[in-house]
Order: sequence, then structure tokens, then C-alpha cells
Amino acid sequence: MWVRAQVRGWQRRDGFDKMDLYTRGTLHCLVWMSIVPQVLLPLTRPVRASDAPVALIAGTVLLALAQGFCSTPLVARGLESYLGNGTVDRRLAALGAALMPASITGLLVLGAHTGPEEFPELPLALSAAVLPFGTTLVLIAPLWMSPVALTAVAVGAGGGAALAGGSGPFVLQTLLGMAFTIGLIAVTVRISAWSLGVMSRLRDAQDVKTRLAVAEERLRFGRDMHDVLGRNLAVIALKSELAVELAQRGQPTAVEQMVEVQRIARTSQQEVRDVVRGYREVDLRTELQGARGVLRAAGMECSVQGDGGQLPAPVQSALGWAVREAATNVLRHGNPQHCAIRLETSPDSVRLVVENDGVVPDTAAVPGGSGLHGLRERLASVGGSLDAGPTDDGLFRLTAAIPLPPPRNTAASAPEKV
Repeated sequence: MWVRAQVRGWQRRDGFDKMDLYTRGTLHCLVWMSIVPQVLLPLTRPVRASDAPVALIAGTVLLALAQGFCSTPLVARGLESYLGNGTVDRRLAALGAALMPASITGLLVLGAHTGPEEFPELPLALSAAVLPFGTTLVLIAPLWMSPVALTAVAVGAGGGAALAGGSGPFVLQTLLGMAFTIGLIAVTVRISAWSLGVMSRLRDAQDVKTRLAVAEERLRFGRDMHDVLGRNLAVIALKSELAVELAQRGQPTAVEQMVEVQRIARTSQQEVRDVVRGYREVDLRTELQGARGVLRAAGMECSVQGDGGQLPAPVQSALGWAVREAATNVLRHGNPQHCAIRLETSPDSVRLVVENDGVVPDTAAVPGGSGLHGLRERLASVGGSLDAGPTDDGLFRLTAAIPLPPPRNTAASAPEKV
């Protein structure tokens, strides 16, 4: 059950969240994977068989664990600092910087007690001692500074190996091993953080595009309100002024002007209600273009086939609402990357098919949803039907079908000549 819950939680994440979790998990695993050999190698047989004091062995193990517990929050804060979302505590960074040479020194002292040649795992342990704080250093230091500082640490460790009695090949092996570790840190950590930063900026840009699309829709709604009210209010103002002047002159036509004002006011009221409730006649071609624009603004690939320009107005309106509801479902459910909208017309019917991927079983829209229920009622008013749900190939498909009225036969409808 726990594994299933974790898998579902992973599926619900979008692409950026998955990349963010993967990058942070990789960096923390890199830190603790370097702690394991530092803890285990001092407990190997060469060390236990030597005259190394127990306090020295225990101190080396504790220093390695301290590096792990100190570097765990350091890596998290270092990544946030690299992404521009925070700063690193200097005291914690200073502690991590002090623990790294302390661990290296402890391992070199153990090597001196066992003899470097009898402790072949020492270069691996020294390389692992650089990783915990080195991971954070690559994130918080300038690009040129971290390799220089880590190289200086590697040279110092090589000199320490020579002082501990290591031969020339052993010292060279130590230097090469630590150089490889430094290269691994500089390349892996920096590129991972850079990739996460690029994706963060792309997500921000995508959010801006989505907000702009919403703002454009609001502007369109404002233009509709202006078109509905602007002209009618101007006519009401003029006719009201005219009625006042006629009334002052004692003309009975003032009543007619006020009746006209009343009629225009009621008409405007109904038109405003139509705009607010969205019951104005929907243009199918406009809705198709709008759905494609909104979905692309949300970072999806969207293709549209057909425009339905020759369909009857009631059919266009019903299919326009179907396009709106389908686009809303695509944006709200799952993690889609591709969406295809097809309008298939035949002599006796028309079908709107909307398919998208990225379906999450727990969040996929079901035929009983409130939005789809309202859409079924709209389609039923023109004799249509709706089918929506996940398919066997991992897609979500919405199909709206409406029968078309038979074409009028003008010859048959003409009156017979007698």
C-alpha cells in the first residue's frame, strides 16, 4: 500500500516537480553515499588489526557522520541559494568546511598507524571525505573558485599521504582518485543545479503565458461588456434628455421617448445577463482557436482539425461549449503534454473528438462530473450525445456527437402548380 501511494504521488507531480525531487534526491544520496565508506573503512580488518587507538577510530567515524548531518541541510540551502531563493547560513557552512579537513586528517592518521600500503582503501575514503562539503561548495562558490579550492584540498591530502609513509605510486593513486572525485562534483552537481534552474525559469515563463492568456480573456470579456452597454447607454442618455425637453414643452411624445428608454434598458439588462452567464451565441471557430491558444500557453502541443464554419448556429453553439469544457478538463486533470481536437463532419451528423495524454487514474474526469453533466444537457437540447472517459491506450477521449438536420429540398417544398 505504501509503495502504491508513493507511485500515485509521483504520477500526480508535474514535470518540474519530478525533476526537482529527482535532483534534490540525487544530491542528498551523493552526500550519504560518501559517508558510508568513511564509516565502514575505518572498521575494516587492517585498521582493527593495527595499533590505532579506539578513540581515533571512533573519532573518525563520528567525524564522517557529522559531515553527513551537517551537509544534508547545507546541500538543500546551497541549491536554494543557487536558484536565487535563499541564502546559506555562514556558520553552518564554516562548520562543514572545518569537518572536511578534519575527516581527511583522521583518515590519514589511521593510514599512518596501519601503513598506507596495508590500507589500500585509503584513497577511496579520502575521496569520499571531500564529497559532502564539496557538493555544497560547488553550489555556493563561483564557478572558478570551487575547483581551485578542492584541488588544493586534494594536493594537501596527497602530501598527507606522503607524510604518512605512502610510496610514490600510492600518493599518485590518491591524487588521481581525488581528482576524479573533484571532477565528478564539478560536473554532476553543477549541471544538475543548472538544469533545475533552467526548468524553473521555463515554468515561470509558462505561468506568465498562462496568466497573459487569462488576462486576454478578461479583456475580451470587457470588450463584450463595452459593446453591449456602450451604445445602449448612449442612446438611453440621448432619449432621456429628449424626453425631458419634450416634457418641459408639454409635448405628449415625451411619454413615447420614455417608453423607448424603458425598452432599451430592459434589452440591455438581458444582454448583460447573457454576457455574464455566457449564454451569448458561441462561435465554434473562435472557441477552437481559443482552446488551442490556451493549451499551448500552458505548455502543451495542441492540434486542431476542422472549423465547422458551415454548421447550423445551434450546432456550432453546442459544440463551442463542448470545446470549452474539454479544454478545461485537459488543463485541470492529469499531466498532459499532447492534445488533439478533431471535428468530423458527415452529411447526417458531426462529431467533436478531443484526446489528450497524461491521464492520472485517480484524477481523470469521469462522465458523472458536474461540468460534463451540464454539457450533456446542452447537447441534448440539439439532439446530441456525449461520451467521455479514459481509453485502453492511456488517453482521455471526449466525444460529442450531434445529428444534422436533412438539407432542405426546395423543389419538394415548392407549392404545386395547378
